[in-house]
Amino acid sequence: MKIGVVGLGLIGGSIFKDLVALGYEVVAVSKSQSGANIYNDYAVLKDCDLVFVCSAMNKTLEILDKLEEILPENTIVTDVCSLKGFVCKKTRPYKFVPSHPMAGTEHKGFENSFEGLFRGAKWVITPVFGESVELVQIIEKLGAKPVITTPDKHDEAVALISHMPMVVAQAIFKTAKDNDLALEIAASGFRDMTRLAMSNTEMANDMVQMNSENIQMSLLKLYKSIGDLTNSDYLGQIEEIKSNRQSMYL
Repeated sequence: MKIGVVGLGLIGGSIFKDLVALGYEVVAVSKSQSGANIYNDYAVLKDCDLVFVCSAMNKTLEILDKLEEILPENTIVTDVCSLKGFVCKKTRPYKFVPSHPMAGTEHKGFENSFEGLFRGAKWVITPVFGESVELVQIIEKLGAKPVITTPDKHDEAVALISHMPMVVAQAIFKTAKDNDLALEIAASGFRDMTRLAMSNTEMANDMVQMNSENIQMSLLKLYKSIGDLTNSDYLGQIEEIKSNRQSMYL
């Protein structure tokens, strides 16, 4: 199997490095990187069996359109965007299977990509145009666990666990930034709570602009949860929360 990767940032670079280590024939298309099997011409993808599109969300539709001019109908194409609804509005002439690896760091770029990023992670697939056994097999070889759902359910869920928490982390830091003493004595709790504030700026802007309705609903649910915690049996609720969270990561 020959596999192509478009875009060599954190996600694309990590996919590329993992697949090379696994012994696959891999080619990449990148405007910023150079090296063995890395090109700037989309034509190198024409005989690939599977192509990962790992660009910024605001550039993904343009690339998917470009691939229509190059790829045969039997090529499997997936994207890795953290939103799925917007990429599922158009039927493609190739086998398009939208997906989203639930993995990453607060860093960006090929220089921060590494083998093993997806090991133990969930990888969401929204097969609205048909399923792909080959894609699932590659995801599993990358060490991830495929999760099948719909685009709408995916976008609602990631607002709760990723996009809204990122906005909250940014808001927490913004709230504390003018208190010199607070910043001086801030320790691991504040560091961990605000880690998502370091998210890739372009990605963060895409998330907020393109998933604003779900983020707003998530913030309202968060506000209600805070009210519930402070207006009732706080001790009992936090014990339940601690137990539920612990069971998630056993």
